[in-house]
Amino acid sequence: MGFQLTYVLLAITIGISLLAFQNYELKSKLLFNPYSVKHKGEWYRFVSHGFIHGDQNHLFINMFVLWQFGGFIESKFAEIFGAASGGIYILFYIAAIIVSCISTYFKSNNNPGYNSLGASGATSAIVFAFIIFDPWSWFIFPPLPAIILAFAYLFYSSYMDKRKSDNIGHNAHFWGAIFGFVFVMAGILIFNPPPSSPYTEATTMLGEILEKLLAGPSKPGIFGG
Repeated sequence: MGFQLTYVLLAITIGISLLAFQNYELKSKLLFNPYSVKHKGEWYRFVSHGFIHGDQNHLFINMFVLWQFGGFIESKFAEIFGAASGGIYILFYIAAIIVSCISTYFKSNNNPGYNSLGASGATSAIVFAFIIFDPWSWFIFPPLPAIILAFAYLFYSSYMDKRKSDNIGHNAHFWGAIFGFVFVMAGILIFNPPPSSPYTEATTMLGEILEKLLAGPSKPGIFGG
């Protein structure tokens, strides 16, 4: 499968985002506005906001993350889910967009002035799915092992959401990341369960993950280098 579906998501998101940059009316219809969801029944906004972005930098960052990690997660989904992996990958991506903003919906559904947008909830889910499989991989920025960065990211997102000192959807980042971890771990446990006997010689995916985790950090490198 490779990057096929990741490239489809990239193309769709970039295309819709570029159109929305030029068309404010389109952008306003696609924003996540909890008030409009609750009072006008515009439930599609739970999904549509994940395909538009605030500006070119916002779009570039999210699409770079999707490109960097999406193909890897596609290949792992093929190992976990087999023939159904393509549909589950898309479901995972869309569900991450939705789940990442549920908390915000309940907090802001009576505030007509609240809006959010961007694929950060989904890209956070993809990054945290990657961390499951390569917990000690070194990131470029910040230069930390993936598992350390994961805890720092969750703490930072929670802290900044409570401060509310900027216009970034830190709450969506937090819940998108949590969703990514839970979804993939649940998929592994359901579709690739550990052997019933502890004496089996078969190596399971969960066993490989635990082995990598227990191996500890390697010398500094980039994405597993």
